[in-house]
Amino acid sequence: MSGFDPNHYINYNVPMQLKQKEKKRCNWVGIDPLYIEYHDREWGVPVHVDNIIFEFLMLEGMQAGLSWLTILRKRTNFRDAFDNFEPLKISRYGEKEIKRLLNNEGIIRNKLKILAVIQNAKAFLKFQKEFGSFDAYIWQFTRGKPIINSWESIKEIPAHTAESDSMSKDLKKRGFKFVGSTICYAHMQATGMVNDHVIDCFRYKEIVEGVKARHWTLRK
Repeated sequence: MSGFDPNHYINYNVPMQLKQKEKKRCNWVGIDPLYIEYHDREWGVPVHVDNIIFEFLMLEGMQAGLSWLTILRKRTNFRDAFDNFEPLKISRYGEKEIKRLLNNEGIIRNKLKILAVIQNAKAFLKFQKEFGSFDAYIWQFTRGKPIINSWESIKEIPAHTAESDSMSKDLKKRGFKFVGSTICYAHMQATGMVNDHVIDCFRYKEIVEGVKARHWTLRK
Protein backbone atom coordinates (compact mmCIF):
# COMPACT_ATOMS: atom_id res chain seq x y z
CA MET A 1 0.00 0.00 0.00
CA SER A 2 2.97 2.26 -0.52
CA GLY A 3 1.93 5.84 -1.17
CA PHE A 4 -1.67 5.09 -0.19
CA ASP A 5 -3.31 6.97 2.66
CA PRO A 6 -5.75 4.59 4.41
CA ASN A 7 -7.95 7.53 5.36
CA HIS A 8 -8.66 8.44 1.74
CA TYR A 9 -11.26 5.72 1.37
CA ILE A 10 -13.64 7.38 3.82
CA ASN A 11 -16.82 8.53 2.07
CA TYR A 12 -19.92 10.45 3.10
CA ASN A 13 -17.91 12.53 5.56
CA VAL A 14 -19.89 14.42 8.15
CA PRO A 15 -19.42 18.22 8.11
CA MET A 16 -17.02 18.75 11.00
CA GLN A 17 -18.67 22.06 11.96
CA LEU A 18 -21.76 20.22 13.18
CA LYS A 19 -21.70 19.86 16.93
CA GLN A 20 -21.55 16.29 18.15
CA LYS A 21 -24.31 16.87 20.70
CA GLU A 22 -26.74 17.75 17.89
CA LYS A 23 -26.49 14.30 16.34
CA LYS A 24 -28.46 11.21 17.21
CA ARG A 25 -26.19 8.16 17.09
CA CYS A 26 -26.32 4.42 17.59
CA ASN A 27 -26.20 4.01 21.36
CA TRP A 28 -23.21 1.65 21.29
CA VAL A 29 -20.97 4.59 20.47
CA GLY A 30 -20.77 6.12 23.93
CA ILE A 31 -18.73 9.28 24.55
CA ASP A 32 -15.18 8.33 23.56
CA PRO A 33 -14.10 10.81 20.83
CA LEU A 34 -12.25 8.11 18.88
CA TYR A 35 -15.31 5.86 18.84
CA ILE A 36 -17.53 8.78 17.83
CA GLU A 37 -15.25 9.68 14.93
CA TYR A 38 -15.13 6.04 13.79
CA HIS A 39 -18.93 5.78 13.90
CA ASP A 40 -19.46 9.11 12.14
CA ARG A 41 -16.90 8.68 9.38
CA GLU A 42 -16.26 4.99 8.74
CA TRP A 43 -18.63 2.42 10.17
CA GLY A 44 -21.07 1.21 7.54
CA VAL A 45 -19.47 2.97 4.57
CA PRO A 46 -19.08 0.58 1.58
CA VAL A 47 -15.39 -0.20 1.02
CA HIS A 48 -14.06 -1.51 -2.30
CA VAL A 49 -10.29 -1.10 -1.85
CA ASP A 50 -8.60 -4.49 -1.46
CA ASN A 51 -5.97 -3.50 1.08
CA ILE A 52 -8.49 -1.66 3.22
CA ILE A 53 -10.83 -4.65 3.15
CA PHE A 54 -7.89 -6.82 4.20
CA GLU A 55 -6.99 -4.43 7.01
CA PHE A 56 -10.51 -4.43 8.42
CA LEU A 57 -10.76 -8.21 8.27
CA MET A 58 -7.41 -8.64 10.01
CA LEU A 59 -8.27 -6.12 12.71
CA GLU A 60 -11.60 -7.84 13.32
CA GLY A 61 -9.64 -11.04 13.89
CA MET A 62 -7.31 -9.22 16.26
CA GLN A 63 -10.33 -7.99 18.18
CA ALA A 64 -11.48 -11.53 19.12
CA GLY A 65 -11.94 -11.53 22.89
CA LEU A 66 -11.31 -7.78 23.12
CA SER A 67 -13.22 -4.56 22.49
CA TRP A 68 -13.20 -2.76 19.14
CA LEU A 69 -12.21 0.43 20.93
CA THR A 70 -9.02 -1.30 22.07
CA ILE A 71 -8.23 -2.07 18.43
CA LEU A 72 -9.03 1.46 17.27
CA ARG A 73 -6.62 2.88 19.82
CA LYS A 74 -3.88 0.66 18.44
CA ARG A 75 -4.77 0.92 14.74
CA THR A 76 -1.91 3.26 13.85
CA ASN A 77 0.48 0.90 15.64
CA PHE A 78 -0.95 -2.05 13.72
CA ARG A 79 -0.48 -0.25 10.41
CA ASP A 80 3.13 0.57 11.27
CA ALA A 81 3.84 -2.96 12.48
CA PHE A 82 2.21 -4.73 9.52
CA ASP A 83 3.51 -2.57 6.65
CA ASN A 84 0.17 -0.76 6.23
CA PHE A 85 -1.46 -4.17 5.81
CA GLU A 86 0.09 -4.73 2.40
CA PRO A 87 -0.59 -8.46 1.84
CA LEU A 88 2.40 -9.10 -0.42
CA LYS A 89 4.86 -7.81 2.18
CA ILE A 90 3.13 -9.63 5.03
CA SER A 91 3.09 -12.90 3.08
CA ARG A 92 6.91 -12.82 3.12
CA TYR A 93 7.24 -12.48 6.89
CA GLY A 94 9.50 -15.02 8.53
CA GLU A 95 10.80 -15.73 12.02
CA LYS A 96 12.54 -12.34 12.25
CA GLU A 97 9.32 -10.44 11.59
CA ILE A 98 7.30 -12.70 13.89
CA LYS A 99 9.74 -12.05 16.73
CA ARG A 100 9.59 -8.31 16.04
CA LEU A 101 5.79 -8.36 16.21
CA LEU A 102 5.73 -10.40 19.41
CA ASN A 103 7.99 -7.80 21.01
CA ASN A 104 5.86 -4.86 19.83
CA GLU A 105 3.99 -3.49 22.85
CA GLY A 106 1.86 -1.28 20.63
CA ILE A 107 -0.16 -4.15 19.14
CA ILE A 108 -1.92 -7.29 20.35
CA ARG A 109 0.95 -9.70 20.99
CA ASN A 110 -0.95 -12.92 20.44
CA LYS A 111 1.17 -15.37 18.45
CA LEU A 112 -1.78 -17.26 17.00
CA LYS A 113 -3.36 -14.02 15.76
CA ILE A 114 -0.06 -12.77 14.32
CA LEU A 115 0.53 -16.06 12.50
CA ALA A 116 -3.05 -15.90 11.23
CA VAL A 117 -2.43 -12.49 9.63
CA ILE A 118 0.58 -13.90 7.79
CA GLN A 119 -1.35 -16.97 6.67
CA ASN A 120 -4.30 -14.82 5.63
CA ALA A 121 -2.05 -12.56 3.56
CA LYS A 122 -0.87 -15.57 1.60
CA ALA A 123 -4.43 -16.75 1.06
CA PHE A 124 -5.51 -13.20 0.15
CA LEU A 125 -3.04 -13.11 -2.76
CA LYS A 126 -4.57 -16.30 -4.12
CA PHE A 127 -8.01 -14.69 -4.01
CA GLN A 128 -6.75 -11.74 -6.02
CA LYS A 129 -5.29 -14.04 -8.62
CA GLU A 130 -8.46 -16.13 -8.89
CA PHE A 131 -11.09 -13.39 -8.74
CA GLY A 132 -9.15 -10.39 -10.03
CA SER A 133 -9.61 -8.64 -6.70
CA PHE A 134 -10.55 -9.58 -3.16
CA ASP A 135 -13.32 -6.99 -3.43
CA ALA A 136 -14.96 -9.03 -6.20
CA TYR A 137 -14.80 -12.11 -4.01
CA ILE A 138 -16.02 -10.73 -0.70
CA TRP A 139 -18.94 -8.70 -2.05
CA GLN A 140 -20.44 -11.73 -3.75
CA PHE A 141 -21.85 -12.73 -0.36
CA THR A 142 -24.28 -9.79 -0.62
CA ARG A 143 -24.58 -10.15 -4.40
CA GLY A 144 -22.47 -7.04 -4.86
CA LYS A 145 -24.94 -4.75 -3.08
CA PRO A 146 -25.13 -3.36 0.46
CA ILE A 147 -27.88 -4.87 2.58
CA ILE A 148 -29.92 -2.05 4.11
CA ASN A 149 -31.46 -3.10 7.39
CA SER A 150 -34.06 -1.16 9.37
CA TRP A 151 -33.29 -1.78 13.02
CA GLU A 152 -35.06 0.34 15.61
CA SER A 153 -32.86 -0.89 18.46
CA ILE A 154 -29.37 -2.29 18.86
CA LYS A 155 -31.02 -5.29 20.51
CA GLU A 156 -32.42 -6.33 17.12
CA ILE A 157 -29.02 -6.50 15.41
CA PRO A 158 -27.83 -10.10 14.97
CA ALA A 159 -24.36 -11.39 15.84
CA HIS A 160 -24.21 -13.28 12.55
CA THR A 161 -26.37 -14.00 9.52
CA ALA A 162 -26.70 -16.56 6.75
CA GLU A 163 -24.40 -14.38 4.64
CA SER A 164 -21.69 -14.19 7.30
CA ASP A 165 -22.05 -17.93 7.92
CA SER A 166 -21.37 -18.61 4.24
CA MET A 167 -18.49 -16.15 4.15
CA SER A 168 -16.85 -17.68 7.19
CA LYS A 169 -17.21 -21.21 5.89
CA ASP A 170 -15.73 -20.36 2.51
CA LEU A 171 -12.86 -18.27 3.89
CA LYS A 172 -11.88 -21.09 6.23
CA LYS A 173 -12.03 -23.61 3.42
CA ARG A 174 -9.68 -21.41 1.39
CA GLY A 175 -7.11 -21.07 4.17
CA PHE A 176 -8.13 -18.06 6.27
CA LYS A 177 -7.82 -18.09 10.06
CA PHE A 178 -9.74 -16.14 12.73
CA VAL A 179 -12.74 -15.64 10.46
CA GLY A 180 -15.64 -17.06 12.44
CA SER A 181 -19.14 -15.98 11.45
CA THR A 182 -19.36 -13.32 14.17
CA ILE A 183 -16.05 -11.83 13.02
CA CYS A 184 -17.25 -11.91 9.42
CA TYR A 185 -20.48 -10.14 10.30
CA ALA A 186 -18.61 -7.44 12.22
CA HIS A 187 -16.50 -7.03 9.09
CA MET A 188 -19.61 -6.72 6.93
CA GLN A 189 -20.95 -4.01 9.25
CA ALA A 190 -17.69 -2.09 9.29
CA THR A 191 -17.17 -2.15 5.52
CA GLY A 192 -20.72 -1.30 4.51
CA MET A 193 -21.75 -4.68 3.20
CA VAL A 194 -24.67 -4.13 5.56
CA ASN A 195 -26.03 -0.89 6.98
CA ASP A 196 -26.64 -1.68 10.64
CA HIS A 197 -27.01 1.86 11.90
CA VAL A 198 -30.34 2.08 13.72
CA ILE A 199 -32.91 4.03 11.75
CA ASP A 200 -32.92 7.08 14.05
CA CYS A 201 -29.12 7.45 13.81
CA PHE A 202 -28.13 10.38 11.59
CA ARG A 203 -25.71 8.12 9.69
CA TYR A 204 -28.41 5.68 8.62
CA LYS A 205 -29.99 8.09 6.14
CA GLU A 206 -26.66 9.52 5.01
CA ILE A 207 -25.34 6.10 4.06
CA VAL A 208 -28.58 5.06 2.34
CA GLU A 209 -28.48 8.26 0.28
CA GLY A 210 -24.80 7.74 -0.47
CA VAL A 211 -25.53 4.24 -1.75
CA LYS A 212 -28.34 5.57 -3.94
CA ALA A 213 -26.11 8.32 -5.34
CA ARG A 214 -23.71 5.64 -6.52
CA HIS A 215 -26.55 3.84 -8.30
CA TRP A 216 -26.38 0.68 -6.24
CA THR A 217 -29.60 -1.28 -5.88
CA LEU A 218 -30.58 -1.55 -2.24
CA ARG A 219 -31.41 -4.89 -0.66
CA LYS A 220 -33.90 -5.02 2.17
